[in-house]
Amino acid sequence: MFRQMRLKEENQLPQEHAVKILENNTHGVLALDGDDGYPYAVPVSYAYEDGKIYFHGAAEGGHKLDSIARNSKVSFCVVEKDEILAADFNTLFLSAIAFGRARILDNDEEKQQALERILKKYSADYMASGRDYIKASWNEVCAVEITIEHLTAKKGI
Repeated sequence: MFRQMRLKEENQLPQEHAVKILENNTHGVLALDGDDGYPYAVPVSYAYEDGKIYFHGAAEGGHKLDSIARNSKVSFCVVEKDEILAADFNTLFLSAIAFGRARILDNDEEKQQALERILKKYSADYMASGRDYIKASWNEVCAVEITIEHLTAKKGI
């Protein structure tokens, strides 16, 4: 179902490295089926845990949520390193791309867990006040979970 990478073997990274890229970085680009047949790609902050990516957004619709409601298939790209070697006409990079299905979490317990994963990643020293913030903004925020179906990583050498 998913294409094989056509890169040389030395450019392909093992699954463990792809997971590390997802675990260790702070933002990625979510690609969705946008309006009128146009692809829609948007940067998001996220948390990764156990084969799933979590992010949040405004609860009242918007481009991301409308796109997910229309087509749950998404891809998510994280670039860990990007170093241009101008004299060599080359770029050194590390990146991972996840393909999966997104769903808006409508169960309160799942939503709370997703938001706490994000809170822990970005504000671990402020968990108590972060939980208060989540509670205060509960009706204005939604959480989305992407279940990864295929994950690849590559490097430029």
